[in-house]
Amino acid sequence: MSFTVAIVGRPNVGKSTLFNRLVGKKLALVDDTPGVTRDRRPGDARLMGLNFTIIDTAGLEKAEAESLQGRMRAQTEAAIDEADISLFVVDAKFGLTPVDKELAEMLRRRGKPVVLVANKAEAKGSDGGFYDAYTLGLGEPVPISAEHGQGMLDLRDAIVDAIGKDRAYPPKEDVAVTNVDIPHEMEEDEDYEPEYDDTKPLRVAIIGRPNAGKSTLINRFLGEDRLLTGPEAGITRDSISVEWDWRGRTIKMFDTAGMRRKARVTEKLEKLSVADSLRSIRFAETVVIVFDSTIPFEKQDLQLVDLVIREGRAAVLAFNKWDMIEEPQAVLADLREKTERLLPQARGIRAVPISGQTGRGLDKLMQSIIDTDRVWNKRISTARLNRWLEQTQVQHPPPAVSGRRLKLKYMTQVKARPPAFMISCTRSDALPESYTRYLINGLRNDFDMPSVPIRIHYRSPDNPYESKKKRN
Repeated sequence: MSFTVAIVGRPNVGKSTLFNRLVGKKLALVDDTPGVTRDRRPGDARLMGLNFTIIDTAGLEKAEAESLQGRMRAQTEAAIDEADISLFVVDAKFGLTPVDKELAEMLRRRGKPVVLVANKAEAKGSDGGFYDAYTLGLGEPVPISAEHGQGMLDLRDAIVDAIGKDRAYPPKEDVAVTNVDIPHEMEEDEDYEPEYDDTKPLRVAIIGRPNAGKSTLINRFLGEDRLLTGPEAGITRDSISVEWDWRGRTIKMFDTAGMRRKARVTEKLEKLSVADSLRSIRFAETVVIVFDSTIPFEKQDLQLVDLVIREGRAAVLAFNKWDMIEEPQAVLADLREKTERLLPQARGIRAVPISGQTGRGLDKLMQSIIDTDRVWNKRISTARLNRWLEQTQVQHPPPAVSGRRLKLKYMTQVKARPPAFMISCTRSDALPESYTRYLINGLRNDFDMPSVPIRIHYRSPDNPYESKKKRN
């Protein structure tokens, strides 16, 4: 992207609506409640041939520095300092307020280009607020409707004038075309097992109950106060993604809103936040479930782990706030026992004691994430699987149904992420669930695949005499 733009303004003027309009997706939560946005959220914007990075910010208010509103203001000011240009959004329908005038003065002191945007200009009676915006001394306001997409061409022209055409439209670099060797398609090989690619970016979602320390954990990884934190429960509302490098590998980490039990989620805004968190889980590859070590294994913790497993994602447990534990060895032994007993569907799941406040255990947690992702992407050759299947049936044969022994004939891996296998067998509908669990546990132990979901599907061969039976 050629430059960075920050959207600023007081609460409830339509900043997140404009953000969603520019990125072309409903990434930011939008609601009539003032102050929905709290963290700064970046996105890739496209505006009629103009490409740039856009940052959505919290509404600026006057507040004490230590209060939640004060910490939100600090995040917004950091976004303004990071950006090359600011879109100062005012509400043309409601008109100016003293806060708008204070924000205009703050932006003027920064000395960076500012585009004044009069949103909700399509509303009846908005002319008065539009003309009042001239009194801010930031130039001619651009009338738009972020909700309906009106005035976007004028907004683009104003951004280009403020940033300069050379910066807005950088020249494209000529790429020399060289001879490229195109590999032949790999022939099917029953012994072939692809190697794990440890250079590709890894998507990781951080989930947990409210106030478990998710945002603090990510800030510790980044080494800066990138996300809003504090003692209040439920600070995070949007799912915010951040990128950083760990030992040369790009990690894209998603901070999510705390998820309470479904019966307790009654407000519309919290429902939107939880839905956003669920989308992050489905988009991620590995999911870290953050437990509060002082009150671990609440019912909601167990349900979150079960949700991740059912979604087919690689799961890692992080027992946070370990710096508050007085007898760590005894507590750790107790947590290991409870993990095995309460989470049988995630046998062998990796669990790491950490402290987001002090940074203890973070390298071990990241290594567990990488190791779990390696298993999640694992592929086993068909030859090895069939040798294993034959030996497994000798040790524990499938049960007999109506006096006839079931036989598993052939096995192959049909996909990874998570590992899924297809077994050809006689009378697959009669195979009991207990034998499937036996096979899954055997795969975990013999092929070293702890903690990730394993799927087994069955297929019965077609009976060539079935049509003759029907005719008779």
